[in-house]
Amino acid sequence: MRIAVDAMGGDHAPQEIIAGAVRWSDETSSTVILVGREADIKKELKQLEYDPARVEIVHAAEVIGMEESPAAALRKKKDSSIVVATKLVKEKQADALISCGSTGAQMAAAIFILGRMEGIERPPVIAALPNLSGSFTYLVDLGANVDCKPKQLLQFAVLGNAYTQLSAGMANPRIALLSNGSEATKGNSTTIEVHNILKEQKGLNFIGNIEGRDIFSNSADVIVCDGFVGNIVLKTIEGMASFLARALSKETGHVPALFNKLDYTQVGGAPLLGIDGISIVCHGSSKKEAVFNGMGIAKKSVHDKIIDAQKIALSSITEI
Repeated sequence: MRIAVDAMGGDHAPQEIIAGAVRWSDETSSTVILVGREADIKKELKQLEYDPARVEIVHAAEVIGMEESPAAALRKKKDSSIVVATKLVKEKQADALISCGSTGAQMAAAIFILGRMEGIERPPVIAALPNLSGSFTYLVDLGANVDCKPKQLLQFAVLGNAYTQLSAGMANPRIALLSNGSEATKGNSTTIEVHNILKEQKGLNFIGNIEGRDIFSNSADVIVCDGFVGNIVLKTIEGMASFLARALSKETGHVPALFNKLDYTQVGGAPLLGIDGISIVCHGSSKKEAVFNGMGIAKKSVHDKIIDAQKIALSSITEI
């Protein structure tokens, strides 16, 4: 397997990104393709032990920063690390890519280079959250799309349904819509419209609305929301987990193992769905352990053939 790595993306690039990627190549015998400024990459590699046969470098002179407009930067910086890494997937030189850089730039590159699947307007990000049963609940979208139309949220539900069936082995995932009340009449105008669309959609086990307090209760398998809400939920969970872990450590001298499940470094990354290629979005603050685990998500996505499953699911959407 060959995984392209945006070596220049993220708060701790390139050092931590390269360290995580090299560890992955060592422990899995897979090939990693480090994409970025060649001189910077070689400088970091000098500090590490690795097999040169499984670590390749592809030079990319430019980097798209977190503060830049994704669309404008993509047009201006055609030799950026995320663009070059995405092209490697498009050209079948890599099976997947991961990036800890700008999510907006990664999504834009995926749309314009890999292309959207037929029937998809906006690709969402999906990730797993632990629940009380010891399994996982999947949240989609986590932040790729802050403004969504009802039809797009339907697409998110269909993609999430297909992904969890394949990757989590769920035969008939329970799909819920995140809202401020469980009643069908609760929510803003978009949420109410989406609720009505989802309940009429054949092939989806839509169970209705779900409130934020029930995200971890195992009341649903896939929770649908726009990226604005999803990202706030995710960052709130991260902040609360960090607060409680520190408070418990201060009070008791140790942190329960449960908090590892809420640590983004253990999750690693989240797939960008609805695009014709595998692109894994990693946390901007990722260090080597998170990068290593993100590459595990990439490998699983390739092995699970998530692209084929999504295309089949999208073909069954009832017109709205």
